[in-house]
Amino acid sequence: MGLGSALEHRMSQSSSTFIATLTPGRYIARLCQHFAHKLPVTFDEKHGRIDFAFGTCLLRASADGLTLQVRSHTTSDLEKLQHLIASHFERFAWQALLTLEWR
Repeated sequence: MGLGSALEHRMSQSSSTFIATLTPGRYIARLCQHFAHKLPVTFDEKHGRIDFAFGTCLLRASADGLTLQVRSHTTSDLEKLQHLIASHFERFAWQALLTLEWR
C-alpha cells in the first residue's frame, strides 16, 4: 500500500451523492480543471480525483450520471468539503438547476 493509499485508508468520514446527467464527463472536467490551478488533480472522461489539504473528492461517471464521493478525517472537514464541492458544482451546473444531496 503506497503513502496515498495509506492516508486515504485512515479517512474515516465519507459521503457521496449521485447526479443524473447525460454529460458526466463534462462535469468531471470542469470541476477538476477549476481546482487544478491550486491542488493536485487527476482526471479523464470517466474518473476524477481532487486532493484537498482536508480531504479528497472522487468523481466517477456512469451511463446514467455522475457519482461524487468525499472523504476526510473529521466530520467538520467532511462538511466543509461537501459544501465546497456542492457550491462549485451547482455554480457550474446552474443551467440544469441541480442541487447535491449528500448521503
